[in-house]
Amino acid sequence: MQVRSVNDTIDIRPGEALETERLEPYLRDRLPGAEGPFDVRQFGGGHANLTYHLRFGDREFVLRRPPFGPLPKGGHDMQREYRVLSKLYASFPLAPRAFLLCTDHAVIGADFVVMERRHGTVIRRSLPPYFDGNLEARGRLSENFVDTLAALHTVDYAAAGLADLGKPDGYLTRQLSGWTERWHVAATPDQTDAETLIARLVADPPRSGAPGLVHNDYKLDNAIVSSDDPTELVAILDWDMSTIGDPLTDLGNVLGLWLEPGDPPTFGSSTMPTDVPGFYTRADVVARYAEKTGRDCSRAAWYHAFSVFRYAVIAQQIYARFVRGATNDERFRDFATYVTLLVRRGEELAAKGI
Repeated sequence: MQVRSVNDTIDIRPGEALETERLEPYLRDRLPGAEGPFDVRQFGGGHANLTYHLRFGDREFVLRRPPFGPLPKGGHDMQREYRVLSKLYASFPLAPRAFLLCTDHAVIGADFVVMERRHGTVIRRSLPPYFDGNLEARGRLSENFVDTLAALHTVDYAAAGLADLGKPDGYLTRQLSGWTERWHVAATPDQTDAETLIARLVADPPRSGAPGLVHNDYKLDNAIVSSDDPTELVAILDWDMSTIGDPLTDLGNVLGLWLEPGDPPTFGSSTMPTDVPGFYTRADVVARYAEKTGRDCSRAAWYHAFSVFRYAVIAQQIYARFVRGATNDERFRDFATYVTLLVRRGEELAAKGI
């Protein structure tokens, strides 16, 4: 099922159960409203951090924790997610409020965050029936999605208490070196060669403009839309990689997943079903974002190519976890093919000029 209400949960997957004997009393002692019968289920979407539905009587919460097994450097940072979401909700209402951070691994074996529950629908690889033949609604979703990103990038992050979240000076240089290092750390015997793409990105990076709050994983399936009007966003999820840096990296990440009619097969695993009439083109996305933010987007092609490499790294990290036995999730068995498609797509983009 590719269009999923976030009211839908699944039985907890084998190997991903929480230690509820320690978790329940820990939460009851520290989480406001943790009263009544306790129940835990799992949200089935996502490929990295694990997300659980907690219920205490009539009160609902969401628990997020890293995946099991060895973790790549810089990812799955629950402390960072809590730091952002315990403050940002006051100035960016689509950020769910975080209530609790636990760093005591004696509780469930990892850091975790507990936050508020937002209800709605997550759009993955297909659109809800609301959009069938509704070109105006598709355009409205495009506009709201881009405008929400622009609104995030205009947040006064210092006033929100997040000025020390990152180091914007040298941000792109660190991003390039960091993702390249992650690529090599996640190597598997069948890993695709990405050195040509890496060399082209390193050769001529853009000069960053004014820093802003960067989500670092902004995409349609990290948003919740209203079940009544799916063109309206009600929450943005997955903040564990957020930082202060070059906001155009978020724009690039959107371009890296934004489908257009006639795109090559390398886009087959995208989670942005925008390749039907009515949705913005990638050029429309860039133009709208530039209009709403006033930022110089003339090097958008570089950010686009970099984002495709970054997605290849993330997919390779997930695939490496499967190969090394850190997860038994069969969805990841064929990720090597996805990685190859992404690397080749990045090379094609870079060859056109970035």
